[in-house]
Amino acid sequence: MGNFITVIVCFLAGLGAGLGTGFAGMSAAAVISPMLITFLGMPAYEAVGIALASDVLASAVSAYTYGKNKNLDIKNGLLMMATVMVFTLVGSFVASLVPNATMGSFSVFMTMLLGIKFIVKPIMTTKESMESVSRKRQIIGSVTSGAVVGFICGFVGAGGGMMMLLLLTSVLGYELKTAVGTSVFIMTFTALTGAVSHFAIGGMPNMFCLALCVLFTLLWARIAALFANKASPKTLNRAVGVVLTVLGASIIAVRYLA
Repeated sequence: MGNFITVIVCFLAGLGAGLGTGFAGMSAAAVISPMLITFLGMPAYEAVGIALASDVLASAVSAYTYGKNKNLDIKNGLLMMATVMVFTLVGSFVASLVPNATMGSFSVFMTMLLGIKFIVKPIMTTKESMESVSRKRQIIGSVTSGAVVGFICGFVGAGGGMMMLLLLTSVLGYELKTAVGTSVFIMTFTALTGAVSHFAIGGMPNMFCLALCVLFTLLWARIAALFANKASPKTLNRAVGVVLTVLGASIIAVRYLA
């Protein structure tokens, strides 16, 4: 019975995380961690490690799918990724100096609000208008956005994927598919760094849970990314909006009602 419940919880966690990653570049940690902690009683540190490990392959296969469909900006993505990693360390250091930082729920509510935004006010930017932005503005925007995302990741411990999507579409003026593709590309490397450090510090987690979460997240991220790259901008906005709104509401329910 215990193994059956573990499989069901990991399947639902992987389903939510995979759809969030493939459709919206969302970090799997936002979905998998609260599910494992709440329903399987797993220690938070171990749950986050499993979530980050699940994120690596799911983000990588999503980035590959978006890249194959020419919906990935590697040049600005690499610059943003370097800034994210530096400022994640800065955010972690600042967080260690602030007693009882209670910003964990910030990313959960933001997920739902961002989902509603995509439904109510879709992003209809075209690639042509996106590419008309000057190189100087792209560089400044990438560095600034990377600094904000990195600091929030380090200080809060979550919300990087959501912040990245918001900044790429709002500040840098990316069209939605390229924003998601670039976001999952960056998340692949940040998740890998986080997973390796978690396992190095806390030891290997429950391997059965790890294998299930990695497998289910990878499967649903691949399905979502394939659909997203074939969908029209209007359909994708609605799909992203619905996925984020449902995931945000579900995580709130898991955290505060379970």
